[in-house]
Amino acid sequence: MRITVLTVPQCPNAPLAVERVTAALAGRAAEVELVEVQDQGEAVTRGMNGSPTILLDGVDPFAPAGAVPSMSCRLYRDADGTVAGAPGVTALREAFTGAGQVAAASTGDCCATDALDVVGRAGRGRRAPAGRGLRAVHQAVLRHFADTGTAPGPDVLEPVAAQAGRTASAVLGELAAEDFLTLDEAGQIRAAYPFSAVPTRHRVRIDGGVEVWSMCAIDALGIPPMLEADVVISSTDPVNGEPVTVTTRSGAATWEPKNAVVFVGQRPGGGPAATACCDALNFFTSTVSAQTWVTDHPGIPGRVVTQVQAEDIARETFGPLLAL
Repeated sequence: MRITVLTVPQCPNAPLAVERVTAALAGRAAEVELVEVQDQGEAVTRGMNGSPTILLDGVDPFAPAGAVPSMSCRLYRDADGTVAGAPGVTALREAFTGAGQVAAASTGDCCATDALDVVGRAGRGRRAPAGRGLRAVHQAVLRHFADTGTAPGPDVLEPVAAQAGRTASAVLGELAAEDFLTLDEAGQIRAAYPFSAVPTRHRVRIDGGVEVWSMCAIDALGIPPMLEADVVISSTDPVNGEPVTVTTRSGAATWEPKNAVVFVGQRPGGGPAATACCDALNFFTSTVSAQTWVTDHPGIPGRVVTQVQAEDIARETFGPLLAL
């Protein structure tokens, strides 16, 4: 477990927060980091809901509903009503236990938000198996999207599938059944996460290359680490229609507006990520806008994640896909 204590410089409650975290751990192995946040933009990026904020694996377990990132002083109320500048030791121990249970549950559905199962496919990941030509064809599909912005046809995939003694349609059918990609009624590729063959809300311009559509916000953020390339992501907030832009340079991302966040959700009922998750993973210009969307869609469980969290999810999900 990674514990991050976020504070403003010279926060008088920072030592108390670290002291109580240490006491609550009681020798339990964990990585504890104290980070001083310098401005409001960094508070938004890191998810600091007042100073001090304690993150467990990037999540603030004490954040009240509708919390907005800020540099303000933060107070905590214990179960007995006592107010202090840091959570009580008992509350921290309960939070640590809850974080461990969430991590253990990370083999849930493709995009289960309680555990943020970032690898997808019920914990099995989005990297296709090497056998039966699955990985070779899958990677050929992804590379064709990256090179051309479009889905490959049979002429591109048949030679790849033939090396495994199979037809392209057979391999694509198996890939679709395992939710590595989706096919339309004619058997043509409609999407291969993170790419979409049809227009979506999320457009990605690959540096020195083409423009592609991505399936969702997390998919768009996954393209740079997957391709090891810089990109410009252009999307819109589904609540107010305002633009959200993410520009990556040498692996570092710049978000506009600086308060932008991502909502990660999943429609109940299961099914492929394209229908269960993708329209519920969007960029928002602010936490307030994201909370408005959440209120308007009570049937879609999920949560708002910070810029850093969204980038981490995307990197873990899509970074390994093209590795040999």
